[in-house]
Amino acid sequence: MNVHHAKAAEHAVDDDLLSARRRRNRIRYGATQFAVIAAAITLVVLFALAVKEGLARHGIRFSFSFLWDAAGFDLSEGKTFVFDGTFWLAFTEFTSERSIAQAFAAGIVNTTKVAVLAIVLSTMLGVLLGVSRLSTNWVARSLSFWCVEFVRNTPLLIQLVFWYFAVILHFPPIAAAAEFYGVVISQQGLFFPALVWKGEGSPVAIAMATACWVAILGLVFDKHRLVRRVCMGAIVVLPCLMLLTGIVELDFPVASKFRAKGGTGMSPEMAALLLAIVVNSASYIAEIVRGAIDALPKGQWEAATSLGLSRRDTVHDIILPQVFRVVLPSFGNQYISLTKNTALGIAVGYPELFNIYGTIANQTGHSLEGILIVMASYLILSWAISATVAWADRRLSKRGAM
Repeated sequence: MNVHHAKAAEHAVDDDLLSARRRRNRIRYGATQFAVIAAAITLVVLFALAVKEGLARHGIRFSFSFLWDAAGFDLSEGKTFVFDGTFWLAFTEFTSERSIAQAFAAGIVNTTKVAVLAIVLSTMLGVLLGVSRLSTNWVARSLSFWCVEFVRNTPLLIQLVFWYFAVILHFPPIAAAAEFYGVVISQQGLFFPALVWKGEGSPVAIAMATACWVAILGLVFDKHRLVRRVCMGAIVVLPCLMLLTGIVELDFPVASKFRAKGGTGMSPEMAALLLAIVVNSASYIAEIVRGAIDALPKGQWEAATSLGLSRRDTVHDIILPQVFRVVLPSFGNQYISLTKNTALGIAVGYPELFNIYGTIANQTGHSLEGILIVMASYLILSWAISATVAWADRRLSKRGAM
């Protein structure tokens, strides 16, 4: 009995020692983290004070008050945010009477517009090229290989100049513009059909639009497969019903002598930048997809063949679902890279964020404040992309686990 009590006391002492050691380790770890953060903040503050003092010696005032001054310049394209007298923000064309802060906002909008379109299009093209790299068709496999290798081994800036000067500017003038399934192609830009809302004040129209948005949210966030399928069907059916009932109309662009009327347009500068980034990023995404497919066990291909599945069904139903769970982090890195590559739009005159910053810095002299705003904007965009990719990765991992 005494031996039993002695062992129990010994175990209790060991547990107390282990708990005390863990507590000390947690305190040491927390103190180390706090010291590192405090040192980093101190260095940043000291650097900022030194920069401010150096600017003051040269008669330069470090301030962000210039953001509320009138811009005094126009943009070739771009929309910005304005207050409409209520708590809501309105979206309108940028003019020279707008503030410098609104000019930065227009640059962020233009950058985000190109980045979002490039992410969607480069993913589709990259996956197609990556799968084609492993095709049994010699022509498709060879063509994909040479396209990917050529694009990956030439600088993006040279590709951008090629698309702008050798392709876009050699399109026909607007008076003789080419039309392809409702798309008008000309030197003045590309013009696409656009949806026009005609259901102002109609309760049925508002209800159908609300139901469509709810279906989109359900497709993205709901975890039940049946609910997602219902939402997907609603997303397909509701827009068709709105088109058939005239709540939404399709406005086709029509080329005239000097410009295109109707639809929505894309300037030649934006088109060149978008083409260059999409093709360049797609080549890297294609290599990511090809490497992920090669890394899968060969037995999966053999098992699918033994079950009588065609190569197309094998890729669609077995290979790609596994690949997307693996490549999403790499896709996220590529998305961040292409977002930063939009700064090359300055080479062709596209008014993206960095281009607008250059104009503001030349006019106001506040180059340091401006570059801080630009860096913070790209950092926020990168964080948003990282968070979105991480969320999608968690969703796919949970589905795979189930």
